[in-house]
Amino acid sequence: MRTAVHPAQKRILAVLVTAQILSGAGLAAGITVGALLAQDMLGSTSLSGLPSGLFTIGSAAAAVIVGRTSQHLGRRIGLSVGYAAGAAGSLGVVIAAATGSVLLLFLALFVYGAGTATNLQARYAGADLASPQHRGRAVSTVLVATTVGAVAGPNLVTATGQLADALNIPRLAGPFILASVAYAAAAAVLWTMLRPDPLTTARAIAADAADPAGEPPEQEATSTRNGRSAHLMLGAAVMVLTQLIMVAIMTMTPIHMQHHGHDVSAAGLVIAVHVAGMYLPSPFSGLLVDRFGRMAVAAASGVTLLGAGLLAALAPPNSVVLLAFALALLGLGWNFGLVSGTAIITDTVPLATRAKTQGAVDVAIALAGAGGGMASGLVVAASSYTALAGIGGALALAIIPAVAYTARPAHR
Repeated sequence: MRTAVHPAQKRILAVLVTAQILSGAGLAAGITVGALLAQDMLGSTSLSGLPSGLFTIGSAAAAVIVGRTSQHLGRRIGLSVGYAAGAAGSLGVVIAAATGSVLLLFLALFVYGAGTATNLQARYAGADLASPQHRGRAVSTVLVATTVGAVAGPNLVTATGQLADALNIPRLAGPFILASVAYAAAAAVLWTMLRPDPLTTARAIAADAADPAGEPPEQEATSTRNGRSAHLMLGAAVMVLTQLIMVAIMTMTPIHMQHHGHDVSAAGLVIAVHVAGMYLPSPFSGLLVDRFGRMAVAAASGVTLLGAGLLAALAPPNSVVLLAFALALLGLGWNFGLVSGTAIITDTVPLATRAKTQGAVDVAIALAGAGGGMASGLVVAASSYTALAGIGGALALAIIPAVAYTARPAHR
């Protein structure tokens, strides 16, 4: 059982943190103005959830590529390639907006999703060399770094819009200019500085210890294959469900606000608060996961998302404060689910197949986000934002019986 901190771990975390700060700004562009840009170009509210669906489908495809590339060539190459693709997709959105090409917009949003997938997969790199007792905190350190760029990004909507005006392109394309630069910079940082590679180093340590499978002690404590499968399924299910709920409500919030007289700056502020809720509590979440266990925090994610959905459904449309608070809770519930689910997956999967399995899980997460994003516009068009938020909150309760079932002694 490895308990000592690897001498390269602090440097690896520092490099990952730097890249995440940069990539956070790229991540926020699609969240903040993607739906508004599509609404302007398509002239339809019912399709305004399409951008979220497209870049999350692209995220699913990228998760497979980044996971398999990391499995064979290491995290440095896998993550760098993913961020480079995100930069290319962001630039494509800018060109599509400038030329009015809806087809190019769809294609570029698909490629842009690679940045989102890579931003999420970077959390696994933080855990590769962490001891089991500190995996939650290692994951959370990488996640919290995203906060800086992701919170700054939405608040730069006005400034980037002015830049877009100066370049004679639509104002809503401005944040994607920032995204292209941010993702390219993140790729450059990882390509040049993520040495030694955390995954290949972890494998070498496992091989030296005559444990080529690299199974963590939590897996040794799992007495049956069915028990291991149950934990793997739970970790994936928690992250998939929290992603679906979070993306669905988040995607339609700017549209909901715009329909009730709020401008894009107000929507950007609410999304900035939401993104802060997604990433800023990560150190707290990691501490809870390491101290009280993965299951307790996973269950807490369901309760928190229920509260977020109910508050978003009941908040007066003219109250930016209450909507921001609801979206902050939405982000916190997602964070609880992501940190606890990531720790469960990393505990369960051996090093020999870790990156590939993590990539496959992130595919499911991305597809859930795609479904949530595309369905959200249809639900709101057919009913209301209130119905969407209420349904999302109710769905979150499914996490609690799943945790209770998996935590039974037979699955330990």
